[in-house]
Amino acid sequence: MGRSRECGLLVIGTLERERSVSRPAAANAGELAARWGLSPAQAEAAAAALNFLASPGRWLPPFSPDASVLSSLAGPGYSQLRPSSFTLQSLVAKRLANLLSSTFGRRNERSRLSGRTFLLWAVTGAGKTEMIFPLIDSVLASGGRVLIATPRRDVVLELAPRLSKAFPDAKRAVLYGGSADKFANAELTLATTHQLLRFQGAFDLVLIDELDAYPYHNNPMLHYAAAKAGKKAGATVLLSATPPAELKRQAVRGKLPHARVPVRHHGFPLPVPRRLPVPGAARWLQAAKPPHRLLKALAQSLDRGAQVFLFVPVIRFVEPLVELLRLHLRIRPDSIQGTSSEDEARTDKVDLFREKRIRLLVTTTILERGVTIPKSDVFVLDADKPLFDAAALEQMAGRAGRSRDDPAGRVYFAASSWTSAQRKACREIRGMNREAVRKGYLSANGRRGEC
Repeated sequence: MGRSRECGLLVIGTLERERSVSRPAAANAGELAARWGLSPAQAEAAAAALNFLASPGRWLPPFSPDASVLSSLAGPGYSQLRPSSFTLQSLVAKRLANLLSSTFGRRNERSRLSGRTFLLWAVTGAGKTEMIFPLIDSVLASGGRVLIATPRRDVVLELAPRLSKAFPDAKRAVLYGGSADKFANAELTLATTHQLLRFQGAFDLVLIDELDAYPYHNNPMLHYAAAKAGKKAGATVLLSATPPAELKRQAVRGKLPHARVPVRHHGFPLPVPRRLPVPGAARWLQAAKPPHRLLKALAQSLDRGAQVFLFVPVIRFVEPLVELLRLHLRIRPDSIQGTSSEDEARTDKVDLFREKRIRLLVTTTILERGVTIPKSDVFVLDADKPLFDAAALEQMAGRAGRSRDDPAGRVYFAASSWTSAQRKACREIRGMNREAVRKGYLSANGRRGEC
């Protein structure tokens, strides 16, 4: 369970006599905007989710999704869960396979998970946390219990004080590998995704943040845990800026209740990536000769006062690139740093980046989510590599333009070729901008960009 290396308590149901839980009340966007300070787009999405929770039809699911949702969510491991011998491992695998089949795979039965699931599909920087506050408040007010599961410990630690401020009267627990709140009987639980394994039938509302991210994406075990953590009459809300393709199809076809938020909280369009044709990084790193186009674009970003995310596809590029850029860019050498999943000082460097003591940070996809810098530009080096699928490119591009003071941050896809993934990422971003204009969330059309 994350970093935990000891046995933990499995919470089945709740630790006290079950309270009567009423159905959450419906709401309208105007009331939510006024009470929670939400933008029109945020308020409409939150109202749609609340009305889903309040709908009698949700408690008896009116649809069953295509079986292909299973492979999209649980990943290829699901098809391998066919044990041939009676061992403890095979028994667990069989139980998992049976649950996943009953959860997603039966076309003629009502789905246990997806029939009571709502997708909140919101662009990066839309303010998903603020949108879930009305849902949490409604369930707590009706006597229910809420679980928020997010992939990373640092996000848990960042969210904890915000939840404490928003819900000071609720009994809370914060769970992650090594945390002290191991057995708390809480009304509001915030946890890393692996902590879902601790619970069975314990929550009226389960909120799963970044469902497309590691470790939840393509992990049958965690989908099993998510299906078991909620009560039979409860609900699950999935949060993502880049949902898996099959979930998108189910939503578009009307088979998955959802709300789309195509605009950020500040009301400006998403920055559209620009093409930056440069040779492959391995070639010029070995020759220690960075492309002039890359250096020029980096210098322009630094000159305008922006901080720079420079994403690379592999860890071995990080340090050589840091050393090379220190020689060619006219800023303090120690303001150019690099980090990756192997860097024990990563948290400290991210803090220095937030404090503007680091101007340019070379990194991997480990920082494609969860780090917000008010005035930042994004460069994706070797953006044509297979590692960078459309979802990853969208997430990395989403680091730019998140501040009202700098909504038009620059995004560059630096590569020697133009791939279908890059095209798809640009198409998705432009599509969200057009939808935002169509719904009246923007005063002008989103920039077409360079891609």
